[in-house]
Amino acid sequence: MHLYDGRPIPQLDEFDLLLVLGGPMDVWEIEAHPWLVRKKQAIGTWVQDLKRRYFDICLGHQLLVDALGGKCARMQKPEIGVLSVNLTDNTHGDPLFELLPHQFRVLQWHGVEAVELRPNSSALAQSDACAVQALRVSDCAWGVQFHPELVQGTIKSWMSDPANHQRAVDWLGSADAAWEMVSDSDQIVEEQFRITSSFYNRLRQV
Repeated sequence: MHLYDGRPIPQLDEFDLLLVLGGPMDVWEIEAHPWLVRKKQAIGTWVQDLKRRYFDICLGHQLLVDALGGKCARMQKPEIGVLSVNLTDNTHGDPLFELLPHQFRVLQWHGVEAVELRPNSSALAQSDACAVQALRVSDCAWGVQFHPELVQGTIKSWMSDPANHQRAVDWLGSADAAWEMVSDSDQIVEEQFRITSSFYNRLRQV
């Protein structure tokens, strides 16, 4: 569903799994991106009312937090590049995260983070810069702040967009560092594929 392109949200009753992906906008930019309002309403309905399987990435992670009454805020320093995340004790018994390594590398590219979760939410992973790298809501919804969808060439493709390239340069401090991130991200694609495959395979079983 490309809501930013004016497409409507279909009847949610017809589906049993909702995936919400990332984007360059922030959860509170509803005047510039009014479709965010409908998207958050749909997320709330899906997770709270229908209680069906849900998985999200980056902006989707933040939208889940915001839609359910949590809070997101701009980070003092953006988190970008290939960095490590660590699982928390909340992963014990979790169907998606329990069997993952305690620490693994991921691609980060965000300047906003979840800073307050609702009582029925649990942080499943964290990093030095961000306390909520992954979360679970009740027993049906999961979100990750990092980018498990990474494949060979993903970041090179993103960097072909001038706005993305400039943001990477600004956040990393130089064009050389931004292009180094392209190389670094390609080096972890096999690890990311194993993690992503695990997520999606287990989502089909919960």
